[in-house]
Amino acid sequence: MTVTLADVAARAGVSAATVSRVLNSNYPVAEATRDRVLRAVAELEYVANGPASALAAATSDLVGILVNDVADPFFGILASAVQSEMSGDGTPAGEKLAVVCNTGGSPERELTYLTLLHRQRAGAVVLTGGATEDPAHTAALAARVARLAAAGTQVVLCGRPPLPAGAPAGDGGSTAAPVARGRAAGASSAAASSASAADTGPAPLTVAFDNRGGARSLTEHLVALGHRRIGCVAGPEGLTTTRHRLEGHRAALAAHGIADVPGRTVHGAYDRASGYAAAHELLRRDEELTAVVAGNDTVALGVCAALREHGLRVPEDVSVAGFDDLPFSMDAVPALTTVRLPLAEAGARAGRLAMGREPAPADGVTLLSSELVIRKSTAPPYS
Repeated sequence: MTVTLADVAARAGVSAATVSRVLNSNYPVAEATRDRVLRAVAELEYVANGPASALAAATSDLVGILVNDVADPFFGILASAVQSEMSGDGTPAGEKLAVVCNTGGSPERELTYLTLLHRQRAGAVVLTGGATEDPAHTAALAARVARLAAAGTQVVLCGRPPLPAGAPAGDGGSTAAPVARGRAAGASSAAASSASAADTGPAPLTVAFDNRGGARSLTEHLVALGHRRIGCVAGPEGLTTTRHRLEGHRAALAAHGIADVPGRTVHGAYDRASGYAAAHELLRRDEELTAVVAGNDTVALGVCAALREHGLRVPEDVSVAGFDDLPFSMDAVPALTTVRLPLAEAGARAGRLAMGREPAPADGVTLLSSELVIRKSTAPPYS
């Protein structure tokens, strides 16, 4: 037999309204009364009617976390930290149901998940990883974010920059408010038809990494060692993360008067296979390379494998550097020189911002710094 709110109220000796207040944490209740209600909830194993509660409260206890690849340590660390902060205080009133949505890097799937989470009246949504730099997708994303905000959903961008100011807002014939510096601007009349009062919803917030600064410090480290023929295995074209890291790399070269030779940059996915293939291609183009900077640590492992196949030693013949400082980086042979991003901190802060447990910056943007970590995979070039 289903346990009802009235059953809990009778067991605790309070009104049904008091039980509702305790479970929704929307009204002050005496600590002794709160404890009595929660004890009754546990004893009766009461489960609230989620859909009904969501309809009544405009949003639900459901939170969505969008990742590119849940099997990738980068996204696994972010998602785990986000979920930990969303789990509340361990009481029924504080718990949230976190749903991790694996987009596979597909912009279309990202939009689909946002629509589904909107339909489920998600209380919060965290989008992780780099953004696709395509005007049509940016417009569609702005529209989805505006609708979520209008429904009361807090959106946090984690590991990606804010939506650009003045982003065109159109999606399937409707128009959503542009988002400026991570904040939803006023909705147009067309947007109001699909996302009423978008400008009154919670503004999207951003937790971003200093990818440019990290990449610049990495290349400057190689230059300081004496390297001039530096290959670069960049990530996929059209992603903000790829562009920012490549800009940092090129800024370091320019600062030291080193030509950015186009043939020394190869794009590929952020995986080992791409690093392996790209390293073979770089060596085909220039056998005199003395160093390679990789798009991330996983790519760097593929680069090292390809270099070994060519009979080259790391770092005696060719230095290799990664990015992110994933857990395996220090155990690689040799241990990888890399850039440490505060992944766990970023996920935790995104979770707290999503739940309203941390005050947001005035402009809605939290920028986390990176750190150069020097290990055994880089050394001065061979003579």
